[in-house]
Amino acid sequence: MQSGVQVLLILMAIAAFLGVVLEEVIHVNKAKVVLFFGALAWMVLFVAAPDEAFRGQVQAALNHNILDIASLWLFLLATMTFVAYLNKKGLIENIIYSVLPGRITERKLLLLTGLFCFVFSSIADNITATLVSVALVLSLRLELKKTLRFVTLVVFAVNSGGVAMITGDVTTLMIFLADRVEITHLLLLTLPSLAAVLLLAGLLSVGLSGEVMVERNARHELRGVDQVIGAIFLGTILCTILGSLLFAIPPVLTFLTGLAVMFLVARFFNEDIDNDPIMEYIRAIEFETLLFFLGVLLLVGMLQFIGVLQGLTALYDLLPPMAANYLMGLLSALIDNVPLTAALLKSDLQMGIADWMGLTYAVGVGGSMLIIGSAAGIVAMSKVPGLTFMTYLRSLGLLLMAFSFGFMAVYGLGLLVEG
Repeated sequence: MQSGVQVLLILMAIAAFLGVVLEEVIHVNKAKVVLFFGALAWMVLFVAAPDEAFRGQVQAALNHNILDIASLWLFLLATMTFVAYLNKKGLIENIIYSVLPGRITERKLLLLTGLFCFVFSSIADNITATLVSVALVLSLRLELKKTLRFVTLVVFAVNSGGVAMITGDVTTLMIFLADRVEITHLLLLTLPSLAAVLLLAGLLSVGLSGEVMVERNARHELRGVDQVIGAIFLGTILCTILGSLLFAIPPVLTFLTGLAVMFLVARFFNEDIDNDPIMEYIRAIEFETLLFFLGVLLLVGMLQFIGVLQGLTALYDLLPPMAANYLMGLLSALIDNVPLTAALLKSDLQMGIADWMGLTYAVGVGGSMLIIGSAAGIVAMSKVPGLTFMTYLRSLGLLLMAFSFGFMAVYGLGLLVEG
């Protein structure tokens, strides 16, 4: 491919990124911008193909990219439908009221939020954990500045919680399947990851001195069907974990099965009625979020095809592995961590256990540095009014401190394992 075409495609990716950053300035929805440049970039690849053979390679790469996007879309559709139903029926709100005291300090509430997100994302996927956690935060009806602090912790804690579990983060699973680390090494990541979350909670709590009155509205009356669907949701999460571990069943397939069971159970309980049809909850999904994901993944797939992501491995020829891994973590806030990790694994890097543990943490948590750097951040941005690229960027210093602490703690623990 001509170098001029590659430059054009990279500039298009940069323009899409700037469209997200400057959304409040240009007043154009970020989903529209990234979708435009993502689709246009692939059209440029087809038009600029020098021959039919190369055009066939573009088609194959696009098909693979679309397959990844479709899996994510369907997974999001299933999880968001579950959460939309349970949220409207008041199940999530009831759980919050039953756990939280009537009065709690803001600092304690922030700490409990971080712990909840960390633990929940260890057993569930990041997207589901974010949806539930953001719903919890919004139900507290805090002022915007405080809500942004809580959501910042949610994004970081959700990403941190899944990094030690092969079912919690895709990149962790990829590194494990490549035989770079053992399951015991991954489990050790729990301690430094949790310590980093607690550090960020402490940093974000500075200046919080008030108390939160948890308004005990009349609790929603939960019918039998609501409780059964709640149990189906939890069972789907458990089956996703076990199915992935024991039979390598794709999570999207398990969640679609759970969604189908939800629809059938609703019909069995005569819940699927004309004035509240169960299928209508699909319409409650934030399709703006799905379109944003679509555009982002199209752009990332294009960058992977033209070799930009593979070129990043040259950093390991210039820097020590520890420094390169740290930078890869920061880059994962700009580049999807899955193709980034895939490129690193394909380059056959030779590193010790400490470095592989450090890379696992870096690519799993580094996306928290920017709101667009992880699925958790993108979902949170679509759900929280006032949460934008720039408002989240105000916490970059605190996030960088927590990430750096966690990375160094993981690396130090890795050296003890090697010793």
